[in-house]
Amino acid sequence: MVFPLGDDDTDRQSTPIINYLIIAINILVFVFLQGLGTNERFTYALSTIPFEIVTGKDVLVPTPVSVYITPITSMFLHGGIAHIAGNMLFLWIFGDNIEDRLGHIRYLIFYLVCGVIASLAHVFATAALAGDQQSMMIPSLGASGAISGVLGGYILLYPSRRVRVILFNFLTAVPAYVAIGIWFLFQLVSGLGMLGQGSQQGGVAYAAHIGGFIAGLVLIKFFDFGHGNRVQAY
Repeated sequence: MVFPLGDDDTDRQSTPIINYLIIAINILVFVFLQGLGTNERFTYALSTIPFEIVTGKDVLVPTPVSVYITPITSMFLHGGIAHIAGNMLFLWIFGDNIEDRLGHIRYLIFYLVCGVIASLAHVFATAALAGDQQSMMIPSLGASGAISGVLGGYILLYPSRRVRVILFNFLTAVPAYVAIGIWFLFQLVSGLGMLGQGSQQGGVAYAAHIGGFIAGLVLIKFFDFGHGNRVQAY
């Protein structure tokens, strides 16, 4: 397993205000609205529930908005301290470079679109591979789908950039394609391992990670216009 600690961002030319804002919103929501994860009613109301997305029916906890908005609201919710800490660390390390490259507004749109696609990937994977109503009623939440999109963009834009990681209990620096590549391989293998269980109950929504990552790979070039001649320092 790979655990990132930082990357080389010495060539960053702008302050990543959107990335900081996203991190701040996630923390504030978790602390004050989710009550550090204890406010289950609020959390369930704004999480993405596959059954509700597929049917359009609000059945678990009354949602103050349309259930079709929950793929956005759910990406600002987290299940626990370890969950939000890990996600925010990844976003802190990799998000600033993508924002610097795309610009503030394009980065925000890219982040949100990747998050929505990741959430929908989880919904449709659950519907197709599990199918039972119990699995369809399990809420999904977290920023990891959107962050997976950021990682997909990062590996294309900065494949050789050095990333400081703990890799198999060793502190080292490796190219981004190695660090992120190992992470994605773990998601893929773990996701395939869930197929035999018929659902993603009690664990990580790997389909969201895979879907978000692929979305980032596909979309990053559409958002990265106007930088064809920009030299990147690795």
